[in-house]
Amino acid sequence: MMAPDASDGGNSCACKGIRRCLICEEFKEKVQFEASESKVVHHFLYNPETRLAVCKDGEGTSFPFPGVFLWENFISEEEEKELISSMDQDVWNLSQSGRRKQDFGPKVNFKKRKVRVADFSGLPALSRKLVLRMQEEPSLAGFQPVEQCNLDYDPQRGSAIDPHLDDSWLWGERLVTINMLSDTVLTMSLEQGLSELRLAEEVHVAVRLPRRCLVVVYGEARHQWKHAIHREDVHERRVCSTYRELSEEFRPGGQQAELGTKLLNIALSFKGTPV
Repeated sequence: MMAPDASDGGNSCACKGIRRCLICEEFKEKVQFEASESKVVHHFLYNPETRLAVCKDGEGTSFPFPGVFLWENFISEEEEKELISSMDQDVWNLSQSGRRKQDFGPKVNFKKRKVRVADFSGLPALSRKLVLRMQEEPSLAGFQPVEQCNLDYDPQRGSAIDPHLDDSWLWGERLVTINMLSDTVLTMSLEQGLSELRLAEEVHVAVRLPRRCLVVVYGEARHQWKHAIHREDVHERRVCSTYRELSEEFRPGGQQAELGTKLLNIALSFKGTPV
């Protein structure tokens, strides 16, 4: 397979291990698909008004689903155009599973738990007004992002992101994402099932993300439920910006509070370029 090239218009990829996209599947001899045929999965749909997960098969079963907050029309059409235009003026780097990305944050080695500040210049200028708007929401009071990651999804590349839990050593309680250019679905999954509903098999909760919305994942949804964007839920180009705050270890009183203060001062200068 061709080596990844960030300037390539879509003829290469950066997939490693079991990750895959439509481009690399043409070259790999064996493609590892999820064993969905033999696996039982219970499907629910999140209702942002009631904050309940409701069974999709019409049985009427539901359960409280804490840890997701949805803010529709967080940005206007004009702001969306401005943000996308600004992003497209910077370089998009190839990422795994058919995505492209731009990172505004410190370089981190999560295995060795090391943070390198050297090339970090802050969040982009256009994020200043967005962060101020976020902080108006009570559930985002005091939210100070230290990292912003822009991701570009394209159905022609088979873009997706596998079910995962975000790191909790460096990143704090609230994960905040702005969804742009198209609607999609955030799939939350719990492999061990739900004992209170006597569901021993895997449970999925679909959270619909309208275009230009903001979604916050925190608490139980942040730490126990994995989240993913599946290939079949990317129908048009989709761009998202995810903002992450610092964990308690890097906040005042924490073991690495001094480093945390340094990172925040850089981040909130809003003079950043992608690293």
